[in-house]
Amino acid sequence: MRICIHPRSFAAAIVQRRSAHAFSSAVAATPKRTFFMNSGIGGETSMIAANHRIETSTSTSKRTTPLQQAHTYGQLQHLSTLQPHPKGASEMQDEYGEMDSDGHTFVQTDFLLENGKLLPQAQLRYQTYGELNPETRDNVLVVCHALTGNASLHSWWGDLLGDGNAFDTSKYFVVCCNILGSCYGSTCPQSIDPRTAQPYGKDFPDVSVQDTVKLQLMLLQKELGIKSVASVIGGSFGGMQAVEFAVQAGSPAYGSFFSADGSPFVKSVIPIACGMQHTAWQIAVSEVQRQAIYADPAWMKSSNPIDATSGLQVARQIGMVSYRTPQGYQGKFGREIQQPAHTDESNSSHPSSPALYGSNAMWKAKSYLQYQGQKFLSRFDPVTYVKMTEQMDSHDVTRGRGPDVLQQVPIPALILGIDSDVLYPLEEQEEMAQLMPGGILQVIHSNDGHDGFLLEQEQVSRHITQFLEKLQES
Repeated sequence: MRICIHPRSFAAAIVQRRSAHAFSSAVAATPKRTFFMNSGIGGETSMIAANHRIETSTSTSKRTTPLQQAHTYGQLQHLSTLQPHPKGASEMQDEYGEMDSDGHTFVQTDFLLENGKLLPQAQLRYQTYGELNPETRDNVLVVCHALTGNASLHSWWGDLLGDGNAFDTSKYFVVCCNILGSCYGSTCPQSIDPRTAQPYGKDFPDVSVQDTVKLQLMLLQKELGIKSVASVIGGSFGGMQAVEFAVQAGSPAYGSFFSADGSPFVKSVIPIACGMQHTAWQIAVSEVQRQAIYADPAWMKSSNPIDATSGLQVARQIGMVSYRTPQGYQGKFGREIQQPAHTDESNSSHPSSPALYGSNAMWKAKSYLQYQGQKFLSRFDPVTYVKMTEQMDSHDVTRGRGPDVLQQVPIPALILGIDSDVLYPLEEQEEMAQLMPGGILQVIHSNDGHDGFLLEQEQVSRHITQFLEKLQES
């Protein structure tokens, strides 16, 4: 029996604190387990999440970053050097912890997309936590990530994961999949097209949210042998997937995935900070980000312009504004000026006065956005970002189904909205709650805008926990 411990400096101490009985019982229940530390989002380490691997012929384990993946294909010619974190930029909490491509891989050959095109090999990276009930195989939670997330749930919703938390690994087998088209281990524009032996680049096919959810459902049934899913949870892009799960696997009228007894395969959903379709407002916000990338001179020079990093930086900065609120930026930065860093000791006794306005004024808000844009280059490439935002724009559960589709989804649905969200305003969640027969609306109170679904973990956790407990009682 082999047990792998994720290499964190404090891992051994935490493992020792677990009781011998609990640890040995957990290990005995499963042939292979990998324990991951919870990095959280600016929080303290409080749990060890068990990454339970179910062996299959198509399952492989990888640990790479998106840029290492690009190196593998020999495509990355330019890497931006990330400057030290500027003082002041840390004053607005980041949404994500350490990001990588950890996980196991499901491969579906000849995957038919919604638009009729065929993807020769659709690869999906995923991670699991906790133990699957060997008899009923139904104690399952599926958690879907947002636009730039990954399958490492412990990296971005860590405070919700673990024994006694919302995603209680003592009760549930928790599955988190990367999105088809994302650069965190799944088939994406930087993957090799087996038909050409070259990266797809701009020729990567158009993938819809329906495609991503269908592939995840195939993974759950074919790879993991799951009989039913207790709930699907996600925020933002993850919320869109949760709504799509409700239709594909929770609607007798429109669904394609069912349990053996004919009941819905997915028993409940918790979509957060999203609507039933991407609106003109959200498409416009996505498009202006894509236009920033298209305006980069490198975009037109190649069929796989991974060097269009200047445009990608600006696109990320636009996104970082849309995810927050005027109150959030004012409260964190105000009109404060970033003090210049002095690296030349000979001039340290006569510091230059920072510009108070004009082109040379380094507002703290400006410093924060520049840092976030530059930091993002280590996580994404321009082509993947374009394709992923286009996939978000595809979100529309009524397409090909009709305007009454959500009224034909009888399963319970906890719909969470954020009262300060300017990107996915609260009225969109109110609409879904009214349309879904089992819909319940709860409001997250936050000054952080759309990113409140990641940052207000205490409120989100409380609502999820109460909802799941009520489902168990019924």
